[in-house]
Formats: sequence, structure tokens, C-alpha cells
Amino acid sequence: MTSAAAASASAGPPRNSIAGMRDSVLFDGVQRRNRLSRFWILLILASVIASAGVLADSTATVIGAMIVAPMMLPIQGTMLSVVLADRTNLVRSIILMVTGALASIGVGFVVGLLAVYPVVASTNSQVAGRVSPGLVDLLAALATGAVGSIALIRKDISDTLPGVAIAISLVPPLCVAGLTLESGALSESLGAVLLFLTNVAAILLSGVVVMALMRVPQLAVAQSAVPEGVDRRKAVAVIVAMAVIVGVPLAGNTIALATSKVREAKVSAAAQSWTLPTSWRVIAVNTRQGRVIVSTEGAGAQPSVDQLRTALRSAGVDPAQVTVIFVPTTTVDLAEQPR
Repeated sequence: MTSAAAASASAGPPRNSIAGMRDSVLFDGVQRRNRLSRFWILLILASVIASAGVLADSTATVIGAMIVAPMMLPIQGTMLSVVLADRTNLVRSIILMVTGALASIGVGFVVGLLAVYPVVASTNSQVAGRVSPGLVDLLAALATGAVGSIALIRKDISDTLPGVAIAISLVPPLCVAGLTLESGALSESLGAVLLFLTNVAAILLSGVVVMALMRVPQLAVAQSAVPEGVDRRKAVAVIVAMAVIVGVPLAGNTIALATSKVREAKVSAAAQSWTLPTSWRVIAVNTRQGRVIVSTEGAGAQPSVDQLRTALRSAGVDPAQVTVIFVPTTTVDLAEQPR
């Protein structure tokens, strides 16, 4: 091994400089105007793509919008500004993040005006997946935010950023918020905003932790790149408080979802036993607006619902929370029809 190779090996993985990190996510310097115009062009177009993808219930289109969307930049800019104690860029990044979020919601609302039917969770799987976030979403966002921060620090894994853009959901929930708001579903709109805030809090929290573990503040001091002006401790406390605040409704959603799934399982088991001796069968069991809907189909006389009530009570489920839908079916064999 040559002396140059040995020196390179001892230096460890290629590390980005503070100037390189700033250039990647902050909107300052001589290229500030170009960066801002690029941000707004990509954000508006990504919002249109995401809104159209949600409207068409197309996962592929929504993923395309995630790749195009530049919303990660001001969030990481906020995180880096906290680490560098850069007040000017901290304020600039927060303003850009907030105005960008409002713009995406606005685009979603406008696109929603073109829809001929309400864009809500009950009719659209893209909406349903983004209006009731839980703790698992926070966990995924923390891990994704950590990957994004490591990619910002280390040049050798910066190619993972497109994957980070897909994994973290930023613009799609904002567009869902606008679409559902236009449809009059305020609670679903707030749920989508909660998902966005969850991702923001997770990126900031995991990003600050990763930066501290990889000694970026010390590197900034060594490179004389610390424009004092921000109290890091207070800023980190605000980020932690934000994560805790969003964690409360996430925990509530997680508990409610788990309770709903357990109840659905009990109702499904009782309904399956109820229809087993008959010509009817259970085709679906799901929860809508707090009620468990049991959909059945079959021919002949309907099975007695009194038996189902008894079975539900035995399973510990209140029958008043269950609705049964009977769908009669008729089978006609065309080959046996007279000519």
C-alpha cells in the first residue's frame, strides 16, 4: 500500500465540508436567486403532480412527485442552521418551509376544484394512507431523516438522497390536505397536516442528533464556519418539544387503530361462525366512522341477526357498534336457458 493510499484509508470515509453542506441545503450566497427560483418551480410542479396522482389514485405518479419535490431542502436547512447557530439562514429556511407548505396545500385545493367527486379517505386509497398517521410513521421518518443527514455529511453515500425523497412523505400529504379541505373533510385535512409535521419534526430531531454524533459542530468551529446568533440548546429544546407534541396524537391514532383492528378480528370471527351453517358468506369486515361494517352475500333466507348479536356479546363486542349489509345474489346458468 502506498503512503498516499494509507493516508486515504486512515482518513476514513470522504467527509463533506461545512461549505459543501451549506451549499447543498441553504439558500444564500451568490446563487441564492437561482436556488429560490428552482425551489419554487420544482415545488409547484411537484404539487401539481402529487395532487393529480392522488386524484387519479395512482401510487406511481405520487412517487414521481416525491422525487421532484424540493421540500427536504428547507427542512434540512433549518436543521443545519441550528447546528451551525446561523440565525439568518434559520429564519430564512423556516419561512421557506412554511410558505412552501402553504403553497402545496393551495395547489391541492385548486386541483380539488377540478374533481367531480369528493376526494376523501373512503373513496381514495392515497388519501386513506395519509390522514391517520401513527407512531410507526414517526419511527420511519426518524430513520429516514437520519439517512438524509448522513448523506448530507458523507459524500460517499450522497447517492441515497433520491431514496430518501421517496421514503419521506412531504409534498403528498400537503396536497392531500388541500384536496380534502376542498372536499369539506376538515378532520382528514388536519390528519394529513399532522403527517407532514411528524416528518418535519423527525427530520429535524434525527438530523440534529446525527450531526452531533458525527461532530459537525466541532468541524464548523475548526473551519471557522460558525456565525453565532442561535442558542443551540433552546433550538434543540424546541425541536424535541415539537416531536413530543406531534407524538401525542400519533399515539392516540395508533391506539385507536389497534383497538379497531382487534374489534374487527372479533367481529369477523363471530360473523364467519354465524354464516357458516347457511348459504351466506362474509365478504368484508371494516370500520367506517367508528362502526364495524359486516358485508355479506348469499341466496335464500337471511340468517337471524339475533344469533349474531349473541355471538358478538360472547366475544366482548357491543352489537350496537356493528352494522350488517346483506347483498342477495342470483346465479343464472345461461347454458340451461330454453331457446
